Amino acid sequence: MKIVFIRHLRTPGNEKRQYIGRTDESLSERAVEEFYRSKNRYPAVKSVVASPMKRCIETARIIYPEAEIRTEPLLRECSFGLFEGKSYEELKDHPAYTAWLESGGMTAFPEGEPQELFRKRCAEGVRKWIDILLEEKAESAAFVVHGGTIMASLSRLAEEPYDFYHWQVENGGGYEALAAEREWLGGRKRLTEVRKISV
Repeated sequence: MKIVFIRHLRTPGNEKRQYIGRTDESLSERAVEEFYRSKNRYPAVKSVVASPMKRCIETARIIYPEAEIRTEPLLRECSFGLFEGKSYEELKDHPAYTAWLESGGMTAFPEGEPQELFRKRCAEGVRKWIDILLEEKAESAAFVVHGGTIMASLSRLAEEPYDFYHWQVENGGGYEALAAEREWLGGRKRLTEVRKISV
């Protein structure tokens, strides 16, 4: 089965380079206008699964207007806690932010979600839906989610041995991968042939 991961289009917070996790923003008008002016073509898919946050559902509706969009809470973005809604410039002198950067982004956000739990739940959400989709005999599916969700999922599920930050992708960008039915259902739940999509 072909799997496509797409990061949502930009929000106002993304345009201000803020940490936007649990904040349920809609897409920015500029990002939507740019999408419709562009000639971007995303891979065709039979099924669409999205994070339940507005920015992902709106992106899924724009890219796949004919599709039924199913949502999964496990695919939500990480809660950034005290960093939520703030930019690097606002945080750069904050001791907790400095400590977080020095940890390689692995320490928990103050009052936010621990990274290990976040990464585990994202991979769990993707595995859950690939199981469902394979049972439904779907040939292809898109996960329209967050940048962090993509990084978390691919760092745990991709056959290629790359770490979390290797899988960063811009708003509207993403990856394509394969979930081999026989291997996946046999217990080897790995994504293979992962490559960036060109839109």
